[in-house]
Amino acid sequence: MAASREAAVGAKEESISVENDESASEIAEVFPGFKDADSFVKYGLGTVVAATKASANLPQSGDEHDFYRSFPGFQGFCETQGERLLQCMSRVMQYHGCKSHMRDRNKVTGLEDRFDLLVDSNDVILENVGILLDEASGVNRKQPILPAGVQPPKTIVSSWNRKGGALSKTNKSETFRLLHAKNIQRPQMKFREKVDNANTPFVPKIFAKPNALRPLPAVLANRKLRDARPEDLDVPPALADFIHQQRNQQQEQDMFSHPYKYELDQFTPDEKLLSKPEPQMYKPLQETNCHFVTTLEELVELNEKLAHTSEFAVDLEHHSYRSFLGLTCLMQISTRDEDFIIDTLELRSEMYILNETFTDPSIVKVFHGADSDIEWLQRDFGLYVVNLFDTHQAARLLNLGRNSLEHLMKLFCNVEADKQYQLADWRIRPLPEEMLNYARDDTHYLLYIYDKMRAELYERGNALPALLQMAWQKSKDVCLKKYIKPIFTDDSYQDLYRKQKKPLNTQQLTAFRLLYAWRDQISRQEDESTGYVLPNHMMIKISEELPKEPQGIIACCNPVPPLVRQQVNELHLLVQQAREMPLLKTEVQTTEKKAATTLKRKSENPLFGPHDSSHISESEIPNSAAPLLKRGKLFSEDEEMEEGKEVQDCSPLIARATITIFDSELDVKEENHLTVAQQKSHRIMQSFENPFRMYLPSKETNIHMSRNAKYDPSSKVYEISNRWKLLSQELQQKEAKEKEAAKKKAKEAAQKATDDRKKAQEEYKTTAQSIVTVRQQAAIAAADQKGKKKKERTVSEPGAETPKPEKKRPKHTDQPADQAPATDFQPFDYSKSDFKVFAGRKSKESSQFDPAKQAQEPKQSKKNSKAHKNNSTPGNKSMSYLAGKSDRGFKHNWPKR
Repeated sequence: MAASREAAVGAKEESISVENDESASEIAEVFPGFKDADSFVKYGLGTVVAATKASANLPQSGDEHDFYRSFPGFQGFCETQGERLLQCMSRVMQYHGCKSHMRDRNKVTGLEDRFDLLVDSNDVILENVGILLDEASGVNRKQPILPAGVQPPKTIVSSWNRKGGALSKTNKSETFRLLHAKNIQRPQMKFREKVDNANTPFVPKIFAKPNALRPLPAVLANRKLRDARPEDLDVPPALADFIHQQRNQQQEQDMFSHPYKYELDQFTPDEKLLSKPEPQMYKPLQETNCHFVTTLEELVELNEKLAHTSEFAVDLEHHSYRSFLGLTCLMQISTRDEDFIIDTLELRSEMYILNETFTDPSIVKVFHGADSDIEWLQRDFGLYVVNLFDTHQAARLLNLGRNSLEHLMKLFCNVEADKQYQLADWRIRPLPEEMLNYARDDTHYLLYIYDKMRAELYERGNALPALLQMAWQKSKDVCLKKYIKPIFTDDSYQDLYRKQKKPLNTQQLTAFRLLYAWRDQISRQEDESTGYVLPNHMMIKISEELPKEPQGIIACCNPVPPLVRQQVNELHLLVQQAREMPLLKTEVQTTEKKAATTLKRKSENPLFGPHDSSHISESEIPNSAAPLLKRGKLFSEDEEMEEGKEVQDCSPLIARATITIFDSELDVKEENHLTVAQQKSHRIMQSFENPFRMYLPSKETNIHMSRNAKYDPSSKVYEISNRWKLLSQELQQKEAKEKEAAKKKAKEAAQKATDDRKKAQEEYKTTAQSIVTVRQQAAIAAADQKGKKKKERTVSEPGAETPKPEKKRPKHTDQPADQAPATDFQPFDYSKSDFKVFAGRKSKESSQFDPAKQAQEPKQSKKNSKAHKNNSTPGNKSMSYLAGKSDRGFKHNWPKR
């Protein structure tokens, strides 16, 4: 026994060792030369670090590298190693399926080409690494949608991710797939009728009205009248609306009204529909035929089949990301026996054929959540629905807690709805089988749910049709909905700004408004959604940052939308325009915090009521949102604002009670007392009458006008407001022209003034040059006087030298008369002087005083005597003015008196 036990134990050990060897060999096959993945990672990391350190020790680019490059040995080593590295990189790139032509490159542009190849290869390799890491962590990335007949590659689930794969299989209903087809041709290019993205109200597409109790208006039946609308997107919104209304002024009400409103008002459900039904079980999916309708013949055949049924279920699949208004890509219709899927992109222009059955009041159309479906049918196909039963409205009446179709399928049919294709791109053609099955499930069980909910409503109503009638009425209200096209106005950005709840200054708010307008215009032109052109969070980021350069706009977007990259210069100009605005703060969020849903009870007032708003102040008025910017309004007389107070748009009407029975006439007179200037201004203001006064409500009746009336195309206020906008634009243009003319006149006057100033300066210069200065006149007078005396000297002394001729002395009248003689000065009496001095001979010294004779030193040299003679002046010169140069710096011995 012991031997047998030892033998068994030995056999077990051998088997265990063999299994370990096999597992070790498997691991060795995966990582040759390494025990496990960790050791391989450590070795690889060490190799990379060593290579990085070695590359750091290489000579740096510049003078150092050029110096080493001059040695032939270093140059040859670099070339061989470079070729080796390029070969290694080419093999790695070739293994990953990238371009591997790293060696055959031009010498001039070879470095740039190699760098681009390296960047692209790194992107591909890192993408593959990310996919492998996701698979290792249990997140299995689905393969892209492939054409019909092509099977996707199967992923081998290993031991380390088998658990995650099992969980993903069991929890299919909890995952969603966002499928988007790349490089898909836009369906809008194949449409016969161009998509109308103009900034004008929506006109119904219906031109034939089957099952009509009242004929279709002529303006809708005649396509020429209906299509005569401004299609130019560059026309301002107010002008486009005005032109559109002028063309269709008479048929305006008929054009914008619901075509089947009269039929829906007259519709009453049959008595069978108000009784308790017997639910008819649905067929299994495998036993039900499914038809994919893509041609006109198949559509006509489907319409004939639907005409012979009493009820059918309808659902739509919509796409809104790559279209401004949105596209209805698919329609699912299910009867009791068959399922149909219609390609609405292919049959967009022929879908109006289904109006024959959709508007038949004897056939029940079952929808779930038809609020959006009704609008999409009107917008894209011109289809309208009469006799609708909405299971969503019925679920709300039953108080089921959850009103989704997924919950109803689980509750009534015990079927798990697969919602992983809820966010798929339904423009993909051909549609994969998985997406077809998903679309088919939405309507296959809907008729059975319709029967079960009717029975529940009948039982909840105590065997009375009250709840059933309410469900039919709510469904009829859904049918009466009209599609309203998004209209851009100057205040459209305010709704989005209020939702963000971020305070912006005037520059940022201006940038936000300009970007919002640019995004709307580009979206309409390119037929793209606003989220595709420029998402909201990116637009707010650009408005907050206000980048100074185009690169800053690109930096605010991650990822960068294609249209933003194309028109980044235009966006930069808009941001620069906003930066030129004066920087001020906008008070938007302050009043929102003060808003209250109910009024506070005032204890001091015993007659206070919770809904009495006649005694409250304006600060206590409930307010949901304050106006962002103060703009001019249409009815300025009814919407005047007092100084220091702001009347909010959403404030309730407040009628203040005033008691005037006890007021004396004196008090009234004192209140109405005005000065003469105030009375005159009051009379002037009364003389200006509003041209639209006849359309305005009187102040005595205090009629409240809804804000929606201004945006309703069928109202008269809408027409008046658009005309007023047009008139204001004409006035602005006229004022701009007048300002330009005034600027031109001002420039011409300024130019004329400068010319006159220059001319006056030139005349002044010429006159100033011809005028003789006082010094020049004095010099001329002194020279003339000196010349006369020299002439006299030549007559008295024949042997003397003849003096040089001097300039002619001006007359006494030419000298300026401004010089007045000093009061203390007394001229010398020359009658007492001795005239023998002028004879030039030596005479005896007379005892009489000679002013021209200065005291001389006893001994003088010839040089000094000559200088003295030159400096001495004749005796008959007046002492009131010294001619010639000034002798202020010399010492003179004046005679004593």
